[in-house]
Amino acid sequence: MSDQPDRGPLVGVSVAIAKGNSLLLVKRGRGAYRGLWSLPGGHVRTGERLADAAARELREETGIDAAIGRRIDVVEIMLANGAAHHVLVVFEGRHVAGDAVAADDAAEVRWVGAPDLPHIPLTPETRQIIEAHGLPSGKAA
Repeated sequence: MSDQPDRGPLVGVSVAIAKGNSLLLVKRGRGAYRGLWSLPGGHVRTGERLADAAARELREETGIDAAIGRRIDVVEIMLANGAAHHVLVVFEGRHVAGDAVAADDAAEVRWVGAPDLPHIPLTPETRQIIEAHGLPSGKAA
């Protein structure tokens, strides 16, 4: 038994934004998923509402401002050997302003067309979300 208190999982948010037949993805620049592509997002700060965190993280990682829509999924991420445990709340978003540029901990950012998605090295959870919701559907645009 450890002397360290169990702090439980971290809460994160991500945003699915489609433009036509393309989905906005970021290539992770840090952490266990470095080099893999995912929906843009990050951690929720204490006292921050989930949708506000989603808008902030999207802006910080990609330069995109979006209207955050409905919650479309909740995903649990548990890496081997307890290296990380996250609960990720996924929202739809509608592009309001800004051009996609990699910032913060995103190594790259781009709009990925549906035909290219099977060939992109995605995080397992991102692939699960895309398949479960038929993204990009254009609905989140």
